[in-house]
Amino acid sequence: MNQTSAALHLNFSVQNDQTILRVLKQEPPLRVIRAFPIKAASAIATAPSPQGAQPVLVHLHNISGGLLGGDRLQLRAHVEAGAQAQITSTGSTRVYRQRVGYPITTQISHLQVNSGGLLEYLPDTLIPYARSQYRQSTRIELADNAGLFYWEVVTPGREAKGECFEYDLLQIELDILANGQPIAIERSQLEPKQAALNSAVKLGLFHYFATFYICRVGIEAQHWLDLEKQLDQLARSLTVAGQMVWGVSSLSAHGLSVRAVSTSSQAIQQHLPCFWQMAKQALYQQNAVMPRKVY
Repeated sequence: MNQTSAALHLNFSVQNDQTILRVLKQEPPLRVIRAFPIKAASAIATAPSPQGAQPVLVHLHNISGGLLGGDRLQLRAHVEAGAQAQITSTGSTRVYRQRVGYPITTQISHLQVNSGGLLEYLPDTLIPYARSQYRQSTRIELADNAGLFYWEVVTPGREAKGECFEYDLLQIELDILANGQPIAIERSQLEPKQAALNSAVKLGLFHYFATFYICRVGIEAQHWLDLEKQLDQLARSLTVAGQMVWGVSSLSAHGLSVRAVSTSSQAIQQHLPCFWQMAKQALYQQNAVMPRKVY
């Protein structure tokens, strides 16, 4: 069988108050080109932040254009003490139909953030095509005073081509640990052809869903309560009956989660950065800077 097994291992360290990328392993079709310093006119100054080194942006490229049935991809990223890294994709992650006789398409990610480091993992949407089978497993380990902003936006498929929940299997696993202790465990297994997703106890009339995790280890509980109230007010203001619902909840410690369901992908992508902006100001006294795209 002709299937792809690829790995991409990244390391972010600090040199002279700058975050430096080292590519430890790179196997096609996964690749990165370079790290771009993050600059903005009024957001993150070009001078080093007192809370860490100047952040960098890295784009994950899949030169095959998507995930083919049977592919197995591995991503590792290690953000060392004081480094600040933002990781995004160059476009939506497309999962193509499963090929007969091949194993489930799989992507396994292991992300580590050391003390004082910050990781912003902000990919574009996940699009599972008709008859696709996909498993995504992510493990994130945070040390003391490490920070994380991590979101995931999942579509029902290629709606423009009439595909809506036509995939065979979508399995998403996420574990976030702080100082070795789990603070978030997420398990989703969707099989639309076995159980319809449009029931009231599932997605109902909504086709898109998103999750956004906000973490910084060691922040006082009261600070999280205050931030949760602010984000909850934002969630209520953005919720539109029958179109989009937002919600905010506390993790067991060290963070919050924001969730959304919507009839529109554009609405989710438009408003997710509002939560990120508010949270980053509260936790880092910095503006959130949307990833600059390269193609």
